Amino acid sequence: MRTLLVPTQTHGRVLLKMTPGVISKKRLPVSFSAIVGFHGYAQNAEDMMDVLGRLPGASNCSLLSVQALNRFYTRGDQTIVASWMTRQDREQTIADNIAYVDQVLRSVENDIGCRFSETTPDVVFVGFSQGVAMAYRAALRGSYRAAAVIAIGGDVPPDVRDVPASRWPRVMIAAGAKDAWYNAEKVSADEAFLKHHGVTHEIHRSGAGHEITDEMLAVAARFIGLA
Repeated sequence: MRTLLVPTQTHGRVLLKMTPGVISKKRLPVSFSAIVGFHGYAQNAEDMMDVLGRLPGASNCSLLSVQALNRFYTRGDQTIVASWMTRQDREQTIADNIAYVDQVLRSVENDIGCRFSETTPDVVFVGFSQGVAMAYRAALRGSYRAAAVIAIGGDVPPDVRDVPASRWPRVMIAAGAKDAWYNAEKVSADEAFLKHHGVTHEIHRSGAGHEITDEMLAVAARFIGLA
């Protein structure tokens, strides 16, 4: 028996909230910046857009919330949620997801008739839980240079650790002491890696669990210069 991985076309779902200056093709800057969010397992684009909207200063930013391609229903209320990947066909799925994010950003550029800067990194990637790995991958293996990565409740994936330090943006990690998944051991391992790799970073530790708190978002906003 053989396994065939068959390329196919599917449609992804992205939510956009553009800054007031990027709502009409008649009034566009040469380039624009954006905060791009990746939700956690069994969440959706609306969930992450709500998080991005809670960032202090977010009303002055263009916000993009990318929904994972693998949708399913929650048990009970039948809410439509999604997952980024499983262990099955891992490497191909990672490549597919990176290509998906690149296409998202190209589609946004085409939709509004404006480009991200080609000289100054101006995209911030934000991830929560399973979406943290996507934030790192988009920033480090995608086509668009990142200004920063905000990683909340998730670790640095092994497939980006060999990316040269010159490609790495600034990284902020937010971790809760009560988080049983992204625990203190994983946080310390990520901190040691970032230090050894020469990556500018900040670690924010709090008493939270596996969640996104307003305190975390306030620190993240300061880190990327919103507040």
